[in-house]
Amino acid sequence: MGNTVTFQRCELAETEPIPGIPYTTEEDAERAVLVGVSVRGTAQPWKLDESLDELGMLARTAGAEVVARVAQRLPRPERHYLGSGKLAELVDLVHESYASTVICDDELNPTQQRALENALKVKVIDRTALILDVFGRHAHTREGQLQVELAQHQYLLPRLVGQWSHLERLGGGIGTRGPGETQLETDRRLIQRRIKTLQEQLDQVRKRREQYRTRRYRAGVPVASLVGYTNAGKSTLFNALSDAKVPARDQLFSTLDPVTRQITLSTDRRFLLTDTVGFIQKLSPTVVAAFRATLEELEGSDLLLHVVDITQPHAAEQAEAVDETLRDLGLQETPRLLVVNKMDLLTTSPNGYAPGDALPLDGHPSVLVSAAKGWNLGELLEMVCERLGLEDEESW
Repeated sequence: MGNTVTFQRCELAETEPIPGIPYTTEEDAERAVLVGVSVRGTAQPWKLDESLDELGMLARTAGAEVVARVAQRLPRPERHYLGSGKLAELVDLVHESYASTVICDDELNPTQQRALENALKVKVIDRTALILDVFGRHAHTREGQLQVELAQHQYLLPRLVGQWSHLERLGGGIGTRGPGETQLETDRRLIQRRIKTLQEQLDQVRKRREQYRTRRYRAGVPVASLVGYTNAGKSTLFNALSDAKVPARDQLFSTLDPVTRQITLSTDRRFLLTDTVGFIQKLSPTVVAAFRATLEELEGSDLLLHVVDITQPHAAEQAEAVDETLRDLGLQETPRLLVVNKMDLLTTSPNGYAPGDALPLDGHPSVLVSAAKGWNLGELLEMVCERLGLEDEESW
């Protein structure tokens, strides 16, 4: 794939308040240009266009309007993220499309971000900042808000340099210490202090969760956890199995805070089921570290139910991204059951479908279901009980 630019021109009509018609001052959605780069010679499990498609979904979830996208292949990373020629095209594109924001598909280092903002004269954010914004919109519990704030502060800290450059004095040596540097150091101390406070509060959360896990272990009730790529249908499946009321929307990261319910099939067949935050490709280690308190719930699981949206054209790549995150968390040895979801949307007959043909099973058993329609949920529960060692009392 060569360098490509696609542009959707939206004419802006001049509007004046009309007598007798209510006039709103509500802000319009941010107009965003998506930018992606593929560096030759590096492992790229996703095609650049597909990655930008996902970035667009994230942007729309955050309330932005995507007006254009730019893609480029480079032999090596550049200081401005893009090459000089493509950067010049982007400058013109931002101006012509009246864009207020440029969103890059990778995590930018502070130098790249400042260089891009200086060249484009608009706000520049990267994939990590966008994900954190979506997380912030969907964090409703105190724990979730603490984790999002921690990740945001850890992301911001190395990017403080240059924020107060308009106050700095020229020159160097004695007597040239400017208020910009003073303000920078003050901000850095304040953020570091806040990070320490957030980490202490989250340590208390982790201790409480550890106490809950210990109680569950002593009670002898096994735990199964839903994991998977964001928007794979985990919350819909969780609601179908537990009759819970967890919000299930067709958008990325609609569920952020973990929820646990007990599933009771009979006196001797009961287990706890936990719905967790979804994963995504290029998930920053900073975000994973900040959500450690939530993700540690998976460490106490006896079984992981890996939910895959089989209607996605790159379901295999999504499954691999989840596998990679689980390996990073040290959970590669936890027993797993692959739940291939949305069978009701398959264009071909489910009877002729073999999950192993398209997904990296690695020896894990699998079951084909439809969480929305309730298809094959009985078979899924039987497989879960079998994997958890729960015997059916009626078979005695």
